[in-house]
This record gives sequence, structure tokens and C-alpha cells, in this order.
Amino acid sequence: MNIAHPALPDIAPPNEGDPLRDPALYLNRELSQLDFNFRVLAQAQDPQVPLLERLRFLCISCTNLDEFFEIRAATVRHAQDFGLPPGPDGLSPAAILNRIHDRAAQLVEQQYRCWNQVLRPALTEAGVRVLGQRTWNARQARWLRAYFRKEIMPVLSPLGLDPSHPFPKILNKSLNIVVVLKGKDAFGRAGHMAIVRAPRSLSRIIHLPQNVSGGEHDFVLLSSVLSAFVDELFPGMEVKGAYQFRVTRDSELVVDEEEVENLALALRDELAGRGYRPAVRLEIAQDCPKPIIRTLLQNFELSENAVYYIDGPVNLNRVTQVYDLVQRPELKYPAFTPRTLRNADEMFETVGEGDVLLHHPFDAFTAVTDLVRQAASDPDVLAIKQTLYRTAKDSVIVDSLVQAARNGKDVTAVVELRARFDEEANLAFADRLQDAGVQVVYGVVGYKTHGKMLLIVRREGRKLRRYVHLGTGNYHTGTARAYTDLGLITADPDIGNDVHLLFQQLSGLAAGTKLKRLLQSPFTLHAGILKRIEREAKHARAGKPARIVAKVNALNEPKVIRALYAASQAGVQIDLIVRGACTLRPGVPGVSDNIRVRSIVGRFLEHSRVYWFANDDEPEIYCASADWLERNLLHRVEAAFPILDPKLAERVYREALQNYLDDNLNAWELDADGEYRKRVPAEGEQPHSAQATLLAGV
Repeated sequence: MNIAHPALPDIAPPNEGDPLRDPALYLNRELSQLDFNFRVLAQAQDPQVPLLERLRFLCISCTNLDEFFEIRAATVRHAQDFGLPPGPDGLSPAAILNRIHDRAAQLVEQQYRCWNQVLRPALTEAGVRVLGQRTWNARQARWLRAYFRKEIMPVLSPLGLDPSHPFPKILNKSLNIVVVLKGKDAFGRAGHMAIVRAPRSLSRIIHLPQNVSGGEHDFVLLSSVLSAFVDELFPGMEVKGAYQFRVTRDSELVVDEEEVENLALALRDELAGRGYRPAVRLEIAQDCPKPIIRTLLQNFELSENAVYYIDGPVNLNRVTQVYDLVQRPELKYPAFTPRTLRNADEMFETVGEGDVLLHHPFDAFTAVTDLVRQAASDPDVLAIKQTLYRTAKDSVIVDSLVQAARNGKDVTAVVELRARFDEEANLAFADRLQDAGVQVVYGVVGYKTHGKMLLIVRREGRKLRRYVHLGTGNYHTGTARAYTDLGLITADPDIGNDVHLLFQQLSGLAAGTKLKRLLQSPFTLHAGILKRIEREAKHARAGKPARIVAKVNALNEPKVIRALYAASQAGVQIDLIVRGACTLRPGVPGVSDNIRVRSIVGRFLEHSRVYWFANDDEPEIYCASADWLERNLLHRVEAAFPILDPKLAERVYREALQNYLDDNLNAWELDADGEYRKRVPAEGEQPHSAQATLLAGV
């Protein structure tokens, strides 16, 4: 199986001054990101994956596509509006938007084919039925009509379109029905078209009672019920047609931080209008008449290349509720219990004896929450400092920080208010922390604080000792069960001092300070990566073994890519494990023929970032919060931390790198032509799944 990326003609000519800047050597970031969703969708099509998990993967691909349009496509539209020049791939914003439409249309078509022809029939056979209007029997139809009248109709406000009723505001990603009418209403007005908006308060999935439907797991989509009984909203009128549609809007918040006195207040103002920002995509039922589509496009100020025709529910991602409503263990991945530390009730003693490495979700996140909880109540702990980018709704971390402040400890929380789609939640828990006496700061103007750091200062005898947690993922108990991430808990004095200096920078106005162990973005991380890549190239030119292995979520930073190309030309063997967007072209003769790129898609979302450099048989290995993206390396506050304990360093390499390079079941390999091809075991080769191997050790 392969996922073909379309060819990229009409790109700018090569840069004669530097062959490694040739646009032909770079894939487009947006199109590469779209390709990741094809790989997610492939999981939904894989019969080896449990059925309800396949449904979940389908819905994830839909949710990812929503976010892609809200952020990535919207960003390209901004670039077009402002006349920005092409990026390293040479494509103009207009050309990218056209290719996005073509590629996304292919993805949408495959998503609905998977739903209509594969998953929905398979679910029905397994006794989980999502019933369409045409399949309702008389009893089901009666119950649903009564449900519509009692639970749905009272909260609907249909709007007929005429000179006194202009086109209504349509909320981002909301379910809507455009209704074509014939006849006259009670005031003698001729009806032509009306809009029915489904409030967010209505459940998108209706679970039919077993005594009505006969099945324990029978469901109906709200969109089907609205379409079936919409005529009851227009008594005396003839409904000629009813068509679902959904509009996706630009959701990238833009706040001029240097011009606002209070970032929190400014963000609250922006959030209030986020749902009604400019439209970027229109999803519409495929049988909707062209004149209606033109009317919708006119009102949303969209062109034809923003329309996507849907063969099914426009909000297909809402079917994910079925996964949660159906308790059928045989249709899901087997449950597992993560490993826990032996002496978790004495975290300071445990860490004092040696560094602790955590590989989530195989190692429980409770080691981190226990550390913060124990610090909150320990009389010897004087101060706690922590960065918070994303956290759970009912966060035990936040609870512990509140308790620590109430216990008289000095607590500082660096809360990143601009964590995309979590801004509102972060504002809420920032208020809660402040009310408890926690010193809350919002990081640095112009730079998102994305680093994952926890610092605890504890008095031990006559000395103060620092305990540190550094991670590749967020302080979020939910994602710690669903994402692969690495964390280090250490009392190493040098690392502790480095983290102390970083917090001084974030909360105060300290000048840049040289760190001893950590690499920090935006100051030393980018340069540190380039320096280490060049060091490997130097070793290769000297005839020494040279190798780089890196695992990141995305790669697009041009200088890093050019450095990797140059290292490949010098003979460095380079293996890149890149989950999502990758703009580097591997396997180009004479340029990147020593570079291999693979993407792993499996049960857990691959989220850990690890950089390994051979360094002439004295390898260096770093875990980090940063991908090799321009934004992470140059425009965010990030931290990359070394694994100094040789045994732990070997474990990180074995589990998070070599294990994934050996994967021949869930790996997709990127070719020079931009195609991702599914890796399959060769004849006689032992099948190997990286995630399954790690689960087997739990």
C-alpha cells in the first residue's frame, strides 16, 4: 500500500547560489500534513485493528482535517491575502490552496467510502447499528418523531430567509440544515429557503431504547432526525429538500501582545469571536442543488475550491461517541495497566538514589502527579515552579499546586494562555491558581512557552536540593494514556540549576544565561542541533562512523534540512522517525541518499522527541519538547535535556529509537517522490510492532 503525494510542478527555479536550496528538494508542509491523515485513515481500513478502534481512527482523521483547515489552511489564506512569497518548496499560497483542495477532496472521499462501505456494514454485523432514515421501521420512526417533538423541536429556531431575515451567523463547525420551501406562511410570505441550526446543546448521537429498537446498541444521528422531520418546523409549507451543511472557520487567534496591557483579557475578547471568524471550508450534502451552494458560498465569501461534497453526515467525527457508548471489550484494544514505581510513596528518596526515566503510557504518569502531590505536603519543600501548556480538565497537578500554595509554599506556574484550542481552559485554571495565591505568569511576549518543566526546591539538612521533572509531553493525565512520551525525574545539580535559570528567564527579566546541560529554544537549541549535525559530517569526512537518529512529530526547518542534506552528502547515515509533516525529501541521489524517513501510526499517538548523535562512539542523546519545526526552534521556549545515566540512555535508544526503526507492521516509509509506502515484513522476516513490543513489557 502506498499513499501518493501529488507531483509539485510550477515551483520556483533552483537557487543557483546554493544547490541545497533548490525548491525541488522540499516537500510542502501543508500537503505533507494532509498525508498524515491518510495514514491515520489507513488504520480505520485495517481489518487487523479492532472494529471500534477502526471507527475511532476514522473519526480522528476527520477531527484532524477540521483542525487542518482551522489552522493550516487558514494560515495559507493569510499568506495569500498579504502577498507573502513562496516558502522553501517554491509554491505560492494560491497554488498551495488549490492543491489542498484536490488532496483534501481525495481524503474526504476515502473517509466516507470507508464509513459507508466498510465500517458501517461491519458495525451492523457486529450488532452496533447506526441507522439511517431509510432503514427505520415503523416503531423506530414513531419513537424518533416523538423524540423530535419533545427533545429537539423546542430548542430549534428555524430562520426563513427574506429581506427582513438576512442570512444568519453560522457557528464554526456547527450542524446546519438548509431547507428549500414552497408555499406561503401565515403572513402570506412566499417561502423559498430557510436555515435550521442545531444548537450545541443537542446530542449528535441518539441511543435508541432497546425496547423500541430491539438492539442494545442502536443509534441514530441527529442530522438524520432533523432531515426526516424538518417539515414539522414549517407547517402549511411544502419542503422540497433539506440538505446538511457545515462551515469551518479560521480559528487561529491573533493577539498583538506588545500592544495589550493584559494578555488574559485580550484573549478572552478574542475567544468570544473565534466561532465567527472568516470561513475557510464549506461541507455540503452532495445532492444539494447548485443554486443553493452558490448562495452559501456568497454568504461565506468562499470560492469553489473551498467546497467539499459529503456522502453522509457532515459531522462524521461525532460518530466517535459510539465508541464511548458501546462497552464491548472484544471490539476494542485490550486494556493494560501501566508500570508503577516501586517506591512511589517516597519520590524524593527514590529520585535521590538515581534518575528515574518514564516512558508513557507504558509507565504510569502517577509518578509525576505523586511527585507534585508529595511536594505540596512535604514540610521541607520550600518552592515549586512548573510550566503548564495543556492539562486535564480536573487536573490533579493543578489541585496539588493549589494545595501547596495554601500550605505556605512559594508556588509559581508559567501558564501558556495561547495553547491552541485550550486557551479557555487555561484561562480558567490560571484564575483558580491565582485565587489560591500561586504566582501565575504568562511566559514571554512573542514566544509560546512549550517546554515541559517542573522544579521543586527542598531543604535537606543544611543544603537546598533541586528536584526536576522534564518531559516531551504535557502535564495531562489523559494524553499520558494515549500518547507516547518520555520524562526524566532527576536531582542532578547541573540540570537543576539550568532549569532554575530557565524559570528566572520566564518569570523575571533575567538576561540570557549559558546553560551547562540543557539546550534551550530560542537561544541554543537550534544552533546546538546544527552544531551536532555538522560534527557528524566532520566525522564522516574523516572516515569515522557517523550516524544520526531522530524522532520528532514534524520537520520543516530549512537550515536543519540543509544541514542534514550536507551531512548525507558527507556520508552520515541518518534515520528520521517523523510522525506527521516532513518537508525533507529522502533518497535523492547525491543529496539525501543516506537519509531514511519513516512514520509510525499505531494505537498510541507518537509524541516523544528524541535526538541521538553517534559522536565518534561517545553518543549524545537528548529528549525534548521541541519538534524540528521553525516555530519550535526559533519562536518558542523549549527545552532539550540530555539523558546522562548510561543505562537510561541505552534504554531510551533501545525503546524509542531502534525499536521504531525495526517496526515493519506500523511503519510508513517516505520516498524521494513524496509517496508514503506501508512497510510490510519481507519473506522470512519476523514481524515487529514497536508499540506492541513496549506493551508486552508492561
